[in-house]
Amino acid sequence: MTIKTEQPSANDAQGMTIVARTQGQLVRRRFFRHRGALAGMILFGIVFVLAFSSIGFGPIPGWWDKPWTGSGTVVDGGRPTLSVIPEFLGGAGMHMGEHPFGQDNIGKDYFAMTMRGAQVSIIVALTIGLVSTLVGTVLGAFAGFFRGKIEAVIMRFTDVMITIPVLVIAAVVGSATGNLGPYFMAVMLGLITWTSVTRLVRGEFLSLREKEFVEAARAVGTSSMRIIFKHVLPNTLGVIIVSATLAISSGILLETALSFLGFGVKSPDTSLGLLISDYKNAMVVRPWLFWWPGLFIVAIALSVNFIGDGLRDAFDPRQNRVRD
Repeated sequence: MTIKTEQPSANDAQGMTIVARTQGQLVRRRFFRHRGALAGMILFGIVFVLAFSSIGFGPIPGWWDKPWTGSGTVVDGGRPTLSVIPEFLGGAGMHMGEHPFGQDNIGKDYFAMTMRGAQVSIIVALTIGLVSTLVGTVLGAFAGFFRGKIEAVIMRFTDVMITIPVLVIAAVVGSATGNLGPYFMAVMLGLITWTSVTRLVRGEFLSLREKEFVEAARAVGTSSMRIIFKHVLPNTLGVIIVSATLAISSGILLETALSFLGFGVKSPDTSLGLLISDYKNAMVVRPWLFWWPGLFIVAIALSVNFIGDGLRDAFDPRQNRVRD
């Protein structure tokens, strides 16, 4: 009599279980297991909610009682009243006070001004990222799919744009459109910062246009536009989403640089970069006027970069298994 014994598989021997999941489930699982991405998402959420809920936005009122445009009496030299050290540790207790971020030289509440600056900077950065991603995606898709003369024209124009320093073009655009409002300026800046997205999307389309599902769509008479937007583009969403997050991070730094140089957001509105520019001379006597907007710029840029890193790892096709 022969006794058959079942040999354990390699995965069972290692104590692993492979679970079948959809691509969307794998992406979400990998993203939420990325600690840096989670930390970035939480930090960006805190900054976003604080900026838009504190002083309100548009017709929606906020919970902070001081307007960002109103002046008043300078109290205690304009020093911040924010305290974060508990009494049992020898501090003054945890409280915000009347002016948590201090006051400027004419008595404006700097917390309200910083929140307004954060609002404008976030909206400008999101607009730049959205516009540049849309333009870059369309141009890259056309160049990679149609090839030939269309690709040559698009890519030569892209090469010309790349050779010109972005800050130089942005300074010209910002100087010409800054008086029309920060949001119009953001759209114009998005129209000149699409080059990296175009090259990435083109590369993806060059690879995907030769796949079997594209050939099958062509064989049944599917139009080129439908193949691009219905069949090929969804398979490039990973690259596009990651590129969009990086464009948003670059956008806030670009807006900060332009406003600091005087080519970005114009008074009476404000932004984080403009606040740093306006109060850079107060860094010695009133350093909080310089550090608070700088801290928010770093927080926004770092959080978006961490989110982008998490999305890049989540969409990585080489990570095709998830361990329980």
